[in-house]
Amino acid sequence: MQARIQWHENAVFIAESGSGHAIVVDGPAEIGGRNLGMRPMELMLMSVGSCSAVDIVQILKKARQPISGCEVKVDGERAETDPKVFTKIHLHFIVSGVGLSDNHVKRAVQLSAEKYCSASIMLAKAAEITHGYEIRDGA
Repeated sequence: MQARIQWHENAVFIAESGSGHAIVVDGPAEIGGRNLGMRPMELMLMSVGSCSAVDIVQILKKARQPISGCEVKVDGERAETDPKVFTKIHLHFIVSGVGLSDNHVKRAVQLSAEKYCSASIMLAKAAEITHGYEIRDGA
């Protein structure tokens, strides 16, 4: 797996994945950023949320659960001093479907957290990571 990050101007960088997808990354105004892209630490929260969501959707599909939607709200708390690492991350999953089993959703969240999501398992070495979920009955 590879990535390439190239400085564009001020605090703007273009980050390109090994699979050929690119995003704009920008820093805060105090270092010359102009709000042209996401901050690097925002990307970390998005990474852990999307990694977990992919797991949960796949686990529920394999269990033949009638999943029709999955949203993850991720909240992160950072240390006050440099390096301002994440100290706490909470992932809240909103899983939708008609007749979803609470036990299956709970198990999918647990499997993602403990076995499959490499992003959250890696970050758990530095931050307290918690998970919650709710089921919304409907399409």
